[in-house]
Amino acid sequence: MRNYVAELIGTFALVFCGTGAIVINQQAGGAITHMGIAITFGLVVMSMIYSLGGISGAHLNPAVSIAFTVAGKFPLKQLPGYITSQVAGALLASLTLRLLFPGNEMLGATMPAGSELQSFVMELILTFFLMLVIVNVAIGSKEQGMFAGIAIGAVVALEAMFAGPVCGASMNPVRSLSPAVVSGHLEHLWLYLVAPVLGAVLAIPTWKYLTAHNKNNI
Repeated sequence: MRNYVAELIGTFALVFCGTGAIVINQQAGGAITHMGIAITFGLVVMSMIYSLGGISGAHLNPAVSIAFTVAGKFPLKQLPGYITSQVAGALLASLTLRLLFPGNEMLGATMPAGSELQSFVMELILTFFLMLVIVNVAIGSKEQGMFAGIAIGAVVALEAMFAGPVCGASMNPVRSLSPAVVSGHLEHLWLYLVAPVLGAVLAIPTWKYLTAHNKNNI
């Protein structure tokens, strides 16, 4: 149960701070800036990894939990509880932002700037690289260690910085699910649910291939 509570708290922090930065940027006439939003996402991910990584692994993302399960690093029986906790934490964060900023229409929901196909491919690739970093720096299924938080947070910030204006750089189904549900903007939600999971899962066979021991090595 402590793992589930940790995932709920961590995902709440991620969505509250990340999408909150988007909302406040709109309310404050661009005071935070796009770069500031990207850095906020990276910093909150890094902070949650260092504070909660030793408890639950600080997945904060169903795509990450599913990919760890596919990799054989995370028990399948815990997966439903993790996803439920992540969804609950994200929804609580968006509901809190709705309470604090009732006049904001989108609440930080991710929307494609161009076609759905363009954003789908972008989200798949972004999450592929994010998961490739995560699975290489994580200890088992736990995102923890001296450099794990810095590496993962940096990738989140980097990808949000350059891809955010195109696809929103969600890389996380619940980060897109909760503001979409609470704001009522569900029109493009499917691609932000499917593409990150597919991208994260595709990173696993790539990681296994790249890290496989060469039998001919002495």
